Amino acid sequence: MTAAITAQLAPGHVGLNVTDLTRSVDFYRRALGFEQLLVSSEGDRKFAFLGLDGTLRLTLWEQSDGNFSTATPGLHHLAFLVPDIEQVRAAESALKELGVPFTYDGIVVHAEGMTSGGIFFNDPDGIRLEVYTASGAEAEPSPHGSDPACGFF
Repeated sequence: MTAAITAQLAPGHVGLNVTDLTRSVDFYRRALGFEQLLVSSEGDRKFAFLGLDGTLRLTLWEQSDGNFSTATPGLHHLAFLVPDIEQVRAAESALKELGVPFTYDGIVVHAEGMTSGGIFFNDPDGIRLEVYTASGAEAEPSPHGSDPACGFF
């Protein structure tokens, strides 16, 4: 009998391919508050480990020379959960200060009748990102009615 391990699995960290490691490290540190844990820029092996409170959460690999594609299989979007709507607003403010454009205007609820919601935007390589909270967004608009906002329609 094979033991199922799926109940024990949890996301550890996410690795993203980027076109410019320095630019991406700067973006994720300034826009989302990640700490730089390790950076290697030797030769053609350029990568960075970013974390929160010393725990690895995101790895960036300078291995791409194009833009993020929604036309090919792979990552749809990367979502970061924060404890409350005030932290979503704080992220929105920090992103606005950096001139980051948003997919929707302001905070949106995930779908009509839900309490979760957040902000949607792209990183410098066009990777679709979200900062959201599980509750407190019920008063915000739903840009697509019952369709999920996180679908980046």
